[in-house]
Amino acid sequence: MNERFYLSPPHLGQRERRFVEEAFDSNWVAPLGPHVDAFESELARYVGVSHGAALSSGTAAIHLALKLCGVDRGDRVFCSTFTFAASANPIVYQGATPVFIDSEEATWNMDPALLAEALSDSARNGKLPKAVIAVDLYGQCADYAKIAPLCEEYGVPLIEDAAEALGASSGARMAGSFGRFGVFSFNGNKIITTSGGGMLVSEDGPALEQARYLATQARDAAPHYQHSQVGYNYRMSNVLAGIGRGQLLELPERIESRRLNRSFYKEALGRLPGLGWMPHRLGGEENYWLTCITVEPDLFGAGRQELGRMFEEANIEARPVWKPLHLQPVFSGCERWGGQVSESIFERGLCLPSGSSMSCEQLQRVSEVVLKAWSQN
Repeated sequence: MNERFYLSPPHLGQRERRFVEEAFDSNWVAPLGPHVDAFESELARYVGVSHGAALSSGTAAIHLALKLCGVDRGDRVFCSTFTFAASANPIVYQGATPVFIDSEEATWNMDPALLAEALSDSARNGKLPKAVIAVDLYGQCADYAKIAPLCEEYGVPLIEDAAEALGASSGARMAGSFGRFGVFSFNGNKIITTSGGGMLVSEDGPALEQARYLATQARDAAPHYQHSQVGYNYRMSNVLAGIGRGQLLELPERIESRRLNRSFYKEALGRLPGLGWMPHRLGGEENYWLTCITVEPDLFGAGRQELGRMFEEANIEARPVWKPLHLQPVFSGCERWGGQVSESIFERGLCLPSGSSMSCEQLQRVSEVVLKAWSQN
């Protein structure tokens, strides 16, 4: 049996070690500290925004963004349906109701035309959402040239869930800079990691100060422990921020490695009938977090599920693309606009191993499984 390898494992270098050693040498390992401050400013500068708040997860960042947008019990929030559940779970934390918007074929991200229909209908019925959460799927920005003006027209705050897209861009702007708030994740499978962690970014300095306050148990400025609001334990530790600072320095190399992964796969497999690729939107630059394919059984000779079983037999982790949230039992009955596009991609889509530390031998092993599936059928 070949040694198992994974979809997108952490990839650490030596730069992270220096920052972590500084934290240990100073005994500053508790939450907050100089690495947290530096990581916030360094990442915000990279993204091209003024402020960042380092948090325990991307989910925490979405939750705080919703609170800062005034989302409360009984409100509605529009959200991409083709994404991980963490994009929508915080809506429910606030007692609000998600309304799911389908994808467009051109990017697999939120369909601006459907968003326009949903906003127009909501305005006519006096039920505008309190916020829109648009997701940058698999490292590619949504079409913010259309989405952002729509949100502005209807006066609805835009939250950009760029958890998968750090380092991607659209035009001259970086992922995370398009909404009132941008959200990043540094989970272990992301393009850079802090083991676990996230960041909320914004041009709104007072809002980010409020986010930090809420994320630190909403402790008031007093010599004793005093709390006027319910807060959360959402702040990042100084040790993890040190890892993040080192990882951020490696980001250009990580993006290049994942771009080369995609190029390898397309060269090895691009001529196979019935095998498609996540489309690339003109005017944008992906971070190539994951390489995603689609499989047409009638042309390829095998379906996505069969190909997935063959990867598992070869001891290789390859996963289906996200199951649309409107199909998830936990969100059963929620309002949605469209659904057919994301449902079709889910039925056909598979994520190939895409880690930035992959060797040529591993890339070849992945390709051989796909070639074997095609040749046998």
